[in-house]
Amino acid sequence: MFSGFGPIIFGIIIFIISKTTNDFSILPGQILLGIVSIYLLAFLQAGASVFNQIEHWPITKQLLCHFSTIYIAYLLCYVLNSWIPFKLGIVAMFTAIFVVGYFIIWLTVYLSVKAVTKKMNKAIK
Repeated sequence: MFSGFGPIIFGIIIFIISKTTNDFSILPGQILLGIVSIYLLAFLQAGASVFNQIEHWPITKQLLCHFSTIYIAYLLCYVLNSWIPFKLGIVAMFTAIFVVGYFIIWLTVYLSVKAVTKKMNKAIK
């Protein structure tokens, strides 16, 4: 449902950059590749949630598989689209930001689901 927001945000970012940078240019093919990439990332991210639904797996295995899938997809997308250069320092910075962002989002969702489950269990009693 929300995958349509990615290209809109991409368009807004490109517009802002083009208005604030003197020598900025982007080719139509690059825009198309960016939009397709965003849709593929949204599709992959939705599909990767299957790891969280394998109930007989421990939570650490679910988390590791989900994280690895999403991280590799985002890193490949960013490098292949030339959004970041494939240099050790840049990839390390991307990785650090990704890890922090991922775990903040994961912890927020985990605690929210846990609170709702606790509330529902209390209502059943």
